[in-house]
Amino acid sequence: MKILIMSDTHGDSHVIDKVRNFYPEIDVRIHCGDSELPYVHDALKEMKKVRGNCDREESFPVEEIFTVDGVKILVTHGHLFNVKSSMLSLTYRAKELNAQIVCFGHSHILGAEMMDHILFINPGSLLKPRGRKEKSFAVLEIVDSTFTVEFLTDDQQCISSHTFQRN
Repeated sequence: MKILIMSDTHGDSHVIDKVRNFYPEIDVRIHCGDSELPYVHDALKEMKKVRGNCDREESFPVEEIFTVDGVKILVTHGHLFNVKSSMLSLTYRAKELNAQIVCFGHSHILGAEMMDHILFINPGSLLKPRGRKEKSFAVLEIVDSTFTVEFLTDDQQCISSHTFQRN
């Protein structure tokens, strides 16, 4: 199972299309908010998508919860959980929902971390990255007892790869 994760594209539908085209056969596509596009925009078609603090259209849900291959995933932008200050509120929400993976954005800083048996993934930003110069997105692969997160640039160059044991 492979999942494409992006966030914080801030109106740039071309970069969304570019990254989508890298993975035409991917199983799930996620946008973690601040697309600043209409909910029904073609670039966001067939994506799990949530509302970020810069998204004005109320059609976007504030969170998306779904299960793939027996793994429960929570998608949210992060601003409602103050992720720029602490991961505590988001961790509580993930535990409340029994989520095994949380995908979020907002900070524009890429990262993957296993905390309290929950994998947190922030794909960074495909428009305005922070903490590094590369614009980024993530691909999550779920295989048996492992989660592998690969961070890539908008030109599909690998930034880093991390493997976590699934509990």
